[in-house]
Amino acid sequence: MQKIGSTYLFGKTKEEIQDIISDLGLPKYTAGQITDWLYKKNISSIDEMTNLSKESREKLKANTRIGIAKPLKVQVSADGTKKYLFSAAGNKFIETAFIPEETRKTLCVSSQVGCKMACAFCMTGKQGFQTHLSSTEILNQLKSIPESAEISNIVFMGMGEPFDNIDNVMKTLNILTSDYGFGMAPKRINVSSIGYIKGLKRFLTESDCHLAISLHNPFPEERIKLMPVEKTNPIKEVLQIIKDHDFGRYRRVSFEYIMFKGFNDTERHVKELARILNGIKCRINLIRFHPVPGIDVVGSDDETIIKFQNQLKAKGIVTTLRASRGLDIAAACGLLSTKELMANR
Repeated sequence: MQKIGSTYLFGKTKEEIQDIISDLGLPKYTAGQITDWLYKKNISSIDEMTNLSKESREKLKANTRIGIAKPLKVQVSADGTKKYLFSAAGNKFIETAFIPEETRKTLCVSSQVGCKMACAFCMTGKQGFQTHLSSTEILNQLKSIPESAEISNIVFMGMGEPFDNIDNVMKTLNILTSDYGFGMAPKRINVSSIGYIKGLKRFLTESDCHLAISLHNPFPEERIKLMPVEKTNPIKEVLQIIKDHDFGRYRRVSFEYIMFKGFNDTERHVKELARILNGIKCRINLIRFHPVPGIDVVGSDDETIIKFQNQLKAKGIVTTLRASRGLDIAAACGLLSTKELMANR
């Protein structure tokens, strides 16, 4: 039996809500009414679910809550990017970035408080792992901000490793893409991973959303210096799984590649990237390194990055250079963390 108590309704799948109303003795059709209010309309209380009977609303109020919480703070960049701070898991915090562009409005969401992967170039990794976010907490980052209705794309590229929190991430993707939920097209959602194999396999099987793999170096003996996960989840195995999967016509796989001076930006790296990615229809997203306190590495200069990009294109690999957004408010790639959390540790 579903344990009700003070259960949050927001972030539940339709099946889970059906279990809740069954335990409460409410009519079966109530589940559809509730999901419609939660995911397609803007409400802040159960009383606003006006097509439910008063008796049904009273039972819901006695046993459940909506579960939507507003952000605690917002910072605005000179380029229009906004960084929102949310409370999570009691006294912990997460950050979310809203990135407006001319043709799209992207929300970069977090899936964990902190991260256990300890990548050398990432502020979140320096924070350490605190806890997984629930589907309620992940979806709240979308629902509770003023720009919620404007969001055209969602990227799971904020704090945490999504495939390390696979149950809650898959539930979130279900709600985002289902007709009863937000009804987003899977091609509007991109999930980024360091290559966490167990979660990757499930994601590829159960979702049609785009995949982004943090690669950053094609040589395992060099990659492991940046990403300790290479030891237990080698990129060779990750690439084989991707090669064996049928991505279909509309699903995209991309590889994230932060540029480091003298470490991964040479012609030798271009040749190896072309070799290991042969047979995978993909693109490479080159990313400028944004300095992280306490990390003694230097990013490639723009001239080197452009040369590297052109060399990859000459090999037939679609290669883009990601614009750095929100750098002045520490909202750019690799910079999300929570100073409030660090101060409380």
